[in-house]
Amino acid sequence: MKAKGTKNKFTAEVKNEMKLRLPSLSVNEGMARAAVAAFCSQLDPTPSELADIKCAVSEAVTNCIVHAYKDSIGIIYITVRLCEGGLVRIEIKDNGCGIEDVELARKPLFTTDAENERSGMGFTVMESFCDKVRVFSGCKKGTTVTLFKYLRGR
Repeated sequence: MKAKGTKNKFTAEVKNEMKLRLPSLSVNEGMARAAVAAFCSQLDPTPSELADIKCAVSEAVTNCIVHAYKDSIGIIYITVRLCEGGLVRIEIKDNGCGIEDVELARKPLFTTDAENERSGMGFTVMESFCDKVRVFSGCKKGTTVTLFKYLRGR
């Protein structure tokens, strides 16, 4: 429980917001990366910070394409919020199959698709490039991954 009057460092007033909906086609992974990076550019991030965001978004979107909508096409919902203090919150949501055990799925090298040579490093990569990663999922209800990144800028 938080003490009264304390502030969560990942909560800040939203200054600008972008929403994007894309079909879960592999060709749209690059579009998602580019659109999110272009929107975040208004905060004047360093090239390294922008590369971190692109990589984390790429992993989250790829998870939707490969795992959530395994043998079908669904919609990937992306919301990017630029907040006070340089905080970027990127929410990537699907209405796919969901993750049975989120804690297990977040462990390095865990994969449900080893036969297709998936490395099981998606969440690990997201966590290494972001300040915080939050995952909510329910079987047959979809998954929401929220990436939090503070941009210190140039």
